[in-house]
Order: sequence, then structure tokens, then C-alpha cells
Amino acid sequence: MATRTGKDPAGSQVESTSKTSAAKRQELAGESSLPKSLRIDVTLPEESFEVPEDEEAVAIEETPVQAGKVLESNLSTTSIELIPVVPIPDPESERSQTRGRRNEPAVPQTPEPTELLTSDRLLERNAIKKPKPEGFWQSAVYSLSLHLVNLGDSKAVRARKEMDARISRKFDAGTRFIAVLSRKGGVGKTTISTLLGMALAEVRDDPVIAVDANPDRGTLAERVKRRSSSTVRDVVSNASQIKSFSEFSNLVTRDETRLDVLASDADPTVSEAFDAKDFDAVADAVSRFYSIAIADCGTGIVLSVMQSVLRRADALVIISGGSVDEARLASETLTWLETNGYAQLARNSVVALNTATPATSLVNLDEIETHFRSRVREIVRIPYDPLLATGAAIDFRQLRPLTVASARLLAAAVADGIPLADGH
Repeated sequence: MATRTGKDPAGSQVESTSKTSAAKRQELAGESSLPKSLRIDVTLPEESFEVPEDEEAVAIEETPVQAGKVLESNLSTTSIELIPVVPIPDPESERSQTRGRRNEPAVPQTPEPTELLTSDRLLERNAIKKPKPEGFWQSAVYSLSLHLVNLGDSKAVRARKEMDARISRKFDAGTRFIAVLSRKGGVGKTTISTLLGMALAEVRDDPVIAVDANPDRGTLAERVKRRSSSTVRDVVSNASQIKSFSEFSNLVTRDETRLDVLASDADPTVSEAFDAKDFDAVADAVSRFYSIAIADCGTGIVLSVMQSVLRRADALVIISGGSVDEARLASETLTWLETNGYAQLARNSVVALNTATPATSLVNLDEIETHFRSRVREIVRIPYDPLLATGAAIDFRQLRPLTVASARLLAAAVADGIPLADGH
């Protein structure tokens, strides 16, 4: 049995096709193969840099310099002056440097007076012990708590202390003159002058004097318990010989409130009236020893002594009664002042409305106040008090509480308007 060998036409075709494909892949792979290493040579142009013209002046060598020092340079410019630069402060840095210590106070531009060295300014807050409170319940709580609970003063005590602060207002060096005027007699001018002086003297630490400037015979000295027989005439005669406050004190009468009173000349045989020259001599002597001087003037506003008083006056008190004619005369006084060069003094004045004069009960006092409020700075009513009505010496501490309160209010109102210095 014979066996025939041969190739399957289909198989041969497949094998041939496979060989052909492999050969092509090998050929393609051989043609696209890359070298194992690659080197690229890139040549850059030479570095070239020119300094702009606007930068040549600051293009200097990197050499440490000090502010404000002139350096030599190889540039076209021969020298460069460096301006010191002020660094901007860093708030965080400043806070870290000042943390834990007190900020230094600013130095005043002008020398400070000694009066500014007060306890409130110099003592630490925790070093100032709160004073013992005044008032029934406030004192009781303070005592029962063994001084641990301090409620402060009562409302009435606070009001009193506030009034004291107004009355004791501090002024610069020099004497402040207060003129008390009235063109009508019998309206209580001298009485109110005394009340004003007592209210000021009782509270203030500096000396206060009331001078009887009536060119005729004044009664100011009769409103205090007189202890001296000297008068304004003695001051005029011995002005050049008075060297000290103690020597001047021998010529005045001191009240229990510490008000000094200088009496007018009561000698009926004296024919020479108290004039402007005499008042100037008294005022010059008073200015050496007193901080406040009250001039109890007469009714003649055109007299020479009145002109001297007004030239020195820092404040005015116009007295008005509660009747129609008294109010009109007080208003006419203001008109005269306004038309004779004292308009500012008149506008800054205080009207003391004496409600103890006759016919006051028949007059609308509110309308009088309304009129004066349009012309002056303040109006204060002075009530009726039997101790004042007697015309005898005044004991300030024996007056009715309302009378004392009115006198203190008048003193505060006057002090409020007194300029500190040179009209300011």
C-alpha cells in the first residue's frame, strides 16, 4: 500500500502568509529603530546687558554704606549722596516693646504752674482712699460694713459739694473786683453785698474783703459785728506805710465766715467825699492782700468813684426790688452801662431780685425775671428773712436755710462769670 505525502494547499498558503508578515515586521523594525543615546548641541548667543540711562545714577557697587555718606563710583557720575530713609514703624513691634510698661506722658510746650501738681493728678487711683460718705443711710452702711461698703455721698451732699466747687472756683493771680450796684436806695444793696461776701468767704480758701465804696455814709460795717474803728480814710492816709497783711488786718473787721469788712468814713465833720482817687488808693492796697474784693457802691452811678469802680470791675451784681419802680431803675442801670462802654460787663452781670421789699406780693416776679433774663446772664431771688429785716448785724449761720441757699447760689453765679485772667 503506497502512501502519498504532500502539502495541503490551504496550509501552505497560511504558512507562506505568516512568513511574509514576520519578514515585513522585522524589516520595519529594523528601519525604525533609534540609537540608544542622543546628543543635542544648542549654541546660545553671547550675554549682552546694557544699563539703562535712568538707572546709571544708582547702579553702584555692592559695598556696605552708611546713611548720609558720599561714595565714590566708577560710573559716569562722580558721587552719590544717600538720603536716610525713615523706616515705617511696625505697630506689632511697638506694642511688644511698650508692653508691660506705662506710656510716657507728653511733655508740655510751656512751663506748668505749681497749681497743676494736684493730688488727683499725681496719686495712683488705688492709692486714693474714697472719703467717708455723708448722709444717714450712707454713713450707717459704711459703719456696719466695717468700712468695706462705701455707697458715696447722698444726693443732697453731692449737690452741696458741687455748689462749693462753683463758689471756690480758682482764678489766676490778681484780685477780682465785684461791684454791687443799685440806683435806688432801700432795696437791700448793702445786705446782699454782705450775704455775697459771707457766702464766698465761708467756702473759699483765699481772703475775701467787702469795701464800703459809698461816697456818702455807707452802712456796710453795721451788718457785721464790728471790731475795728478804722475806715477807708485810714487806708487812704496810711497806704504807703502798710507793708504786710497783718498791718492791713488791723484796719478791717473779720466776720465768723472769715469775711473782712472795710467801713466807710462815718465822721459827720468830714466834708471831703470819698472820690475816685480815694477808691484807687484803697483798691491798690486791697490788691496786695486779697483775691476777691466786693465794692458796695452808692446810688450815684455817674459819680467819679463809680467810674473808678467800673474800670476795675470783673463782675457786676445789679440789685432790683420786687416793685415796678425798683425793677425799672435796675433795668435803666443796665441801659446806662450798655451805652457808656460797659455792654459786655452788663451782659455778664447777675441780677439779685430782693423779694423782701414792700409790694412784692402784688407784683408778678416771673415777669420781672423774664425781662432781666433777656439782658443779663443770671437772676437769683433773695427771700425774706426776719433776721435780715431787722437791719442788725448778720449771723450767717443763723439765717433760714433758704436764705443761705440763695446767698450761696448768688456767690456761685457770680464766680461762674468772673474771668480767669485778662478777660478770658
